[in-house]
Amino acid sequence: MTSLAAVTGRFQPFHVEHLELVQRALGEFDRVVIGVTNPDSRSLQAHPNSAHRHKPEANPYTYWQRYRMITAALGECGLVDRVEVVPFPLDEPSVWAQYIPLHAIQFVRVYTPWERSKVERLRDGGYEVRDVQPGSSKPLRASDIRASLAGDNDAAWQMLVPGSIVGMLEPVLPDSGRSAG
Repeated sequence: MTSLAAVTGRFQPFHVEHLELVQRALGEFDRVVIGVTNPDSRSLQAHPNSAHRHKPEANPYTYWQRYRMITAALGECGLVDRVEVVPFPLDEPSVWAQYIPLHAIQFVRVYTPWERSKVERLRDGGYEVRDVQPGSSKPLRASDIRASLAGDNDAAWQMLVPGSIVGMLEPVLPDSGRSAG
């Protein structure tokens, strides 16, 4: 059997630390499945360890937009042949194995109580989880990228995402939580 790892997240947007985690998993495993959580508006649910993950403004990009961002970043690095991108309904553990096989080793970088609870949820659902220690004490947050993108300082956010997706990101419309265009 080919060794398999997984990385899951909202990827709103996919940024350089997400890519680094995928590359780290590929350094140890033959293949990686990237599971995109909150794949549609029906999957947005409040969690006690995260005050914002379920809000529309924290989820401006559709599954399709995130899929395209991720595959563009993987293509830029020459990794697209070793990675699959799938939806991953994080709040429906009964169907997880239909998207990511239970023998996949989940890679999770833990900064906050949210990630700690995610590790426990994945373990409770039958996955082995690799708790990846952060490289710094402060995480790169997609919400900071979205805020910078909505402002006038283009250079700030462009350094935080893979170069191949810079042109794919658009400002978030404040009234709808969806991206422009």
